[in-house]
Amino acid sequence: MSSNFKAAQTVTGEVDGSGMRIAVVCARFNDLITNRMLEGTLGGLAVHGVKESDVTVAWVPGAFEIPVAAKQCAGSGEFDAIITLGAVIRGDTAHFEYVAGPCAEGIQLAALETGVPIIFGVLTTENLDQALQRSDLDGDNKGEEAARTALEMVDLLRRLPSAP
Repeated sequence: MSSNFKAAQTVTGEVDGSGMRIAVVCARFNDLITNRMLEGTLGGLAVHGVKESDVTVAWVPGAFEIPVAAKQCAGSGEFDAIITLGAVIRGDTAHFEYVAGPCAEGIQLAALETGVPIIFGVLTTENLDQALQRSDLDGDNKGEEAARTALEMVDLLRRLPSAP
């Protein structure tokens, strides 16, 4: 096994997702954005060979609820990776800070505790225009990016030595 884990094929889009089982935890809040991200995610998985039957989508009320659902999916042993999708858009109150940070921390903690890649596909933007740009179906779609990241991480972890 090579010690160089810089997988060039993942950059060019040639990662093979065949047989990978993926859960997508998607927030309903700001669904104008999250539905577009979900579409990008599902398209990205399909392009890389992940069968529709190997993808499970779990809807949660909002970004704050994503970590617990992601951890449940990861701990089930049924999925190779979890993709989280949400949109937290800054407003006039401190709500943004109370949701965005804890969501990110919870996702990271769940991944570290379970050892399953949990991909952070939660937009944290200053305004709706930024969120729309990052969920563009014909351009930059962070959902599609999250799909590629998930497949790359599954591939990488399969090639790394197991922990004792």
